[in-house]
Amino acid sequence: MKLFAPTKLRKKPPLVVVPHGCNQTPESLDAASGFSRYATERGFVLLYPQQTGSNNPNGCFNWFRPSAVARDRGEVLSIRQMIEQACSRYGVDRRRVFIVGLSAGGAMTAALVAHYPALFAGAAIVAGMPFGSVRDAMSALRAMKSGAPVPVAGWGSLVEDLSDQGSSWPPMSIWQGTGDKVVNPRNAEANVAQWLEAAGMDRSLGRVERKAWGELHIWEVAKKRKVSLYLISGMGHALPIKTRSNGASRRFRDPFVRSAGISAPVELMRLWGLTRL
Repeated sequence: MKLFAPTKLRKKPPLVVVPHGCNQTPESLDAASGFSRYATERGFVLLYPQQTGSNNPNGCFNWFRPSAVARDRGEVLSIRQMIEQACSRYGVDRRRVFIVGLSAGGAMTAALVAHYPALFAGAAIVAGMPFGSVRDAMSALRAMKSGAPVPVAGWGSLVEDLSDQGSSWPPMSIWQGTGDKVVNPRNAEANVAQWLEAAGMDRSLGRVERKAWGELHIWEVAKKRKVSLYLISGMGHALPIKTRSNGASRRFRDPFVRSAGISAPVELMRLWGLTRL
């Protein structure tokens, strides 16, 4: 794991966990996304789990292997232990642990929330796959390309029986580029369905806001956002950020972080109440 704690931390700092995608490193993702800069500005601890080449030659978290994403086993357990270590080391406010994952890291985010919903105060899945959608590498490639098949009992059934939390899931945001050729945008719809069904929410009760960058779909309970879908028009397989012209060359060393009309890191800071010091 890669940990970053700025010199100036809040007394009981929040923790943000960022699982990377395939063919990425914590360093490349951080340089392009700026999460460590936001940690410095806002006084939170930043944790990047990193996949090893011995586990996966492409650096992917093995979200498609049941043994890797089972409760208290495999990679899910490893990341859970990393979170515990970070919380103990820095006196983290356990009510303010957040997670955002990209691609394979997004699928791993879904697995972590499915098994440990009470651990997180908010979660974001960026260009990721729904939990339990496949059981091996070949079916993973098919589901990524064409969209995962809907389970007979519905997407929510795959997470409803994993925890005794009932409908007490953290607020979930799903991020997807409509031009994604790696993960079919149908999978974003499956992610939305999974968490709406798990929370017992009616999909038809959501609202849509048209934005310059695309569409924002929102579902609320008691005026509090529970599930949201950010559809970014034309964007490919990436985490969306906003860049200044003089910072473009540095930021785009990571091909899976791209310029868009909205910045996911900035929006997540707002959603999660991670304000400047």
